[in-house]
Amino acid sequence: MKYEDIAGMQAADLKLKERELKTDLFNLKMKNALGQLGNPLEIRYLRKDIARVKTALRQKQG
Repeated sequence: MKYEDIAGMQAADLKLKERELKTDLFNLKMKNALGQLGNPLEIRYLRKDIARVKTALRQKQG
């Protein structure tokens, strides 16, 4: 997910996206703990996407 895509979203949409990404992160961590995750780098990419969403949300609020 690119920052340009995120920056064009409304604040309410960003909050929903953040909640969705956090749920996905939790699920990936569980799969990783059980050994069912094929590519553990997905966790890193998802954390970076969450950070991008949080950054855009802070800029919209400030």
